[in-house]
Amino acid sequence: MKNKILSLLGFDPESHSIRVELMAGLTTFLTMSYILAVNPIILGDAGMDKGAVFSATVIAAAVATLVMAFHARMPFALASGMGLNAFFAYTLVLVMGYSWQEALAAVLVEGVFFIILTFFKVREAIVNAIPTQLRYSISVGIGLFIAFIGLKNGGVIVTNQSTITGLGEWNATSMVAVGGILLGAALLVLKVKGALFYTILIMTLIGIPFGVTQIPDGFTFVSLPSSIGPVAFKVDFSRFATLDFNYYIAVATLLFMDLFDTIGTLIGAATGAGMIDKETGKIPNLNKALMADAVGTTVGALCGTSTVTTYVESTTGIAEGGRTGLTSATVAALFLLSLFFAPIFLMIPSAATTSALFLVGVMMLRPVTNIKFDDFSEAVPCFMTILMMPFTASISEGIVLGLLSFVVIKVCTGRYKQVTAMMYIVAIFFILKYIAALL
Repeated sequence: MKNKILSLLGFDPESHSIRVELMAGLTTFLTMSYILAVNPIILGDAGMDKGAVFSATVIAAAVATLVMAFHARMPFALASGMGLNAFFAYTLVLVMGYSWQEALAAVLVEGVFFIILTFFKVREAIVNAIPTQLRYSISVGIGLFIAFIGLKNGGVIVTNQSTITGLGEWNATSMVAVGGILLGAALLVLKVKGALFYTILIMTLIGIPFGVTQIPDGFTFVSLPSSIGPVAFKVDFSRFATLDFNYYIAVATLLFMDLFDTIGTLIGAATGAGMIDKETGKIPNLNKALMADAVGTTVGALCGTSTVTTYVESTTGIAEGGRTGLTSATVAALFLLSLFFAPIFLMIPSAATTSALFLVGVMMLRPVTNIKFDDFSEAVPCFMTILMMPFTASISEGIVLGLLSFVVIKVCTGRYKQVTAMMYIVAIFFILKYIAALL
């Protein structure tokens, strides 16, 4: 029975080690488990119940990662995506004014659409139509945006009437936030496994005597999982019926963002681990891996959480030797176990999570070295994308302006052949969006 289950995970006793795979899974979980503290806070800002979001986040991550383990048999883990959750809360709900129920409907539609696209192997074709340079810039822009959010949540950056933003007061909250960034950075330099996770816990403890961390009455370390009832199956499809063009743009943006996150992570991690087919240059079982995040996003929306995507932190487990679905199955088991420790995660203050948001933002800056800054027809659209995300507090606006500037500059400089048919269609779609806003 044991060998049969292991074979379903792609595990070969002759070439793989159970101990190595289990340790790889633990490493990946420790590295990405900060999402359990951060996601309830971010979606809580959108008005959602934090306890319910915690449970929904765990369930969606476990389901998606199990699909990755048994269907794709690959060592990648999935959970609600950083950047994608920020788009959900801060753009869809707080900026565009949609309810979180309507935002969940957008996520659900995205998930179902992804299942269909993945089944017909269309997702790879869509990704290939988007310029590589813009894919790099989207990652960088999202990194700056979530780092900005982290600094704002920690009181390091505040609103300033003269300069729009300014440096906040040095108080207990901001000191915990900055201290977390420095501690997390030091642990990452020292290559401590689970550096972000440990930093959040340490800063939470440090915040107790200073009143930054509030311990609720009747606190216990272990408890029964919070019900997902307040957020589960609360999707509201009314915006689709009203033909809200901006809402359709938001759904399309979710589609593109998740495409870039998942494809980029899979390609980068698989290449680093030597999992690329040397003859074809393709990733084995890529389409099956893409199905995992499609299923996870669909399940997540129904449970009450934001878009699920493959985590770049999976590379830490791969670096430890994880090569099969046993690694991802271990991560899924640890996620389910964390359901019973919800009080600890929900006690964590925003300032303690500033380090995770800031340092993940740093990690997302890596693709900037691949941007061709010596070619202004590529550099300007990329810079537009990167800059407008944090400045407009909207990931979608950054993507829209970046894509439009790419098409316009290429056409005006006679390089129209470098623009794909799909890009022209997308550009027309976005132009109509701005025209509709003027009417």
